[in-house]
Amino acid sequence: MKAGDPELRNELDAALRARGELGSEYESALVESFLEKVEHRLDATLDRRVRRHLAEQRVSLARGTRPPHPLGGFAERYGFAIVSLVLAVPLSAIGAETAHTGGLVVAWLGIVAVNAVHAARNWPFLQRRSGHVASDWED
Repeated sequence: MKAGDPELRNELDAALRARGELGSEYESALVESFLEKVEHRLDATLDRRVRRHLAEQRVSLARGTRPPHPLGGFAERYGFAIVSLVLAVPLSAIGAETAHTGGLVVAWLGIVAVNAVHAARNWPFLQRRSGHVASDWED
């Protein structure tokens, strides 16, 4: 679903025109109707994306290749580490200048913590054992 979806824009324009014709007493019904249409559109888009993702996984399994890991590969981890080290220089300088050794220690503890959390995403014992992951989209 695109941000500038012309069909939804037309639906919104129609709802606004109807509000102008019907008056404010029907406003809540018009808003609910429009939001229901948006919800159906979001559901359809989500279903399409999930079906496409599952089809890509099936094709890659049928070809005998590994599907891309959803948490990123070596390049993402390496890039994250490089960015962390590059940002460590000014953070260390700011921490040391403002709070001396304590500020330097706090800056590096923050850098280490961010990298540890990023690395922990790949730890197998922290990932869910079942194939089902709870989602805000489920009933």
